Amino acid sequence: MADIQKSDSNKPFQSFQKNNKKEGNEEGMRQVPQALGPEKSILSLLTLDSATYISRCIGLGVSEDYFYLPAHQILWNIFSSRYSANLPTDIVSVAQALSDQNQLEAVGGHAGLTEIYNYTTTGAYFEHHIEILRDKFILRSIISTTTEAATRAFDSEEEVASLLDTIEKDIFSIRERSSKSEDDASFTAILNQAIANFEDTLKRAEKGTGVLGLTTGYEELDKRCNGLKAGDMFVIAARPSMGKTSFLLNIIEHIALDVKKPALMFSCEMPAPQIAERLLFARAGISRNEILRRKTLTKNEMGHFGKAIKELREAKLIIDDTAGISINELRAKARRVVRELGQLSVIGIDYLQLMKSNTKQAQNSREREVAEISAGLKALAKELKIPVIVLAQLNRGPESRTGSSMGKPMMSDLRESGAIEQDADMIGLLYRPGYYAKDEEERQALADKAVLTLAKNRNGAVGNIPLSFTPELMKFASRERDENEMDED
Repeated sequence: MADIQKSDSNKPFQSFQKNNKKEGNEEGMRQVPQALGPEKSILSLLTLDSATYISRCIGLGVSEDYFYLPAHQILWNIFSSRYSANLPTDIVSVAQALSDQNQLEAVGGHAGLTEIYNYTTTGAYFEHHIEILRDKFILRSIISTTTEAATRAFDSEEEVASLLDTIEKDIFSIRERSSKSEDDASFTAILNQAIANFEDTLKRAEKGTGVLGLTTGYEELDKRCNGLKAGDMFVIAARPSMGKTSFLLNIIEHIALDVKKPALMFSCEMPAPQIAERLLFARAGISRNEILRRKTLTKNEMGHFGKAIKELREAKLIIDDTAGISINELRAKARRVVRELGQLSVIGIDYLQLMKSNTKQAQNSREREVAEISAGLKALAKELKIPVIVLAQLNRGPESRTGSSMGKPMMSDLRESGAIEQDADMIGLLYRPGYYAKDEEERQALADKAVLTLAKNRNGAVGNIPLSFTPELMKFASRERDENEMDED
């Protein structure tokens, strides 16, 4: 039997057993990525014009980790802290502050400090040197992350799926840091963005045009939530046969084809070709059953089909029909799409209760499993900074109600976990009153009517949103509110 210790497959891991030292390298050891010259250049610029360059560094997300030498990290911290406190950064004041903190010798004493203050540099190289520091920092982060990943993989003390998700998240966070732009990091910039968003919303309201977030294609829904916003989790819940899959597809179709934004759809129940077929017929506005009955298409229908096919082929729409997908696998695939496309506007999921969580805790409790999935989807929305629309199944509560409440859903009807109600930013309960009609006459009268009850809305008003439903096209549309319909705010 082969000796595993001598196997060539272990060679890539041998380097992880060596400890790189920050000061110097022993013979045979590789040098940790660093750029001492640019580090001194940036620190020297901070002494020349702290108000300008420290604020720009902070805006670019520079931290002490950008600097390799511990002495340089100390200097960065002292410069940035004194800038924040509106204190001078002249050499005498800084030397005294370092001495008071017993850190003067750690930066090389007065000689080391003088070297930084007298280092020859120019602001013309600021951005280039920051870019070098960022690249070296990212390389060190990759080395640190992969080394830790290898150690944890050898230890094998946690579940494989959980470990893989953690490692992928760490790698993704490195990519996020590498693409950081100026003014991304400071709270002032965040506050300015919030003010700008509100001003934009106010202007749109005055003009009566548009919404701030991503439009859904349903005017009243967009008005109530001001569009789907980054980080939002929108749960659409209903009993079977209410058309929740169609409603989700209608929104995805609008975003991908009308707004022309990239969209990702996870279908745990329906195969991808069936999803594509539904989109095709809905977009063409043609009844599939009618065509099958006639066994032919008219010239006009052929034209509509051709246009719909062209639009769907040009759309940036990705459909994944993995059955019983786990939350870890879904996250991994979503991150991969973001890397490949460079951007993603929305994720649709059909539906939450068909997903899985592979943790040991989830295996012992279905409620715990659903809670982990729900929390994971909300975290994904925040991580990717896009809205996530999730379908969910309701329990039999609507069927058990009587009188005017017969069939009407409530948030408490969400199956298996109250965590969904807690995690969601919006919850829409889809309901078709004709499904619960007392007789055929009433069923016919209510056949095309549907209601989306916005039961939770963190960013706006709740209430009933009237919709119409065309079963032949599996398509929902906005409609005027009937006289006898009240908006239950």
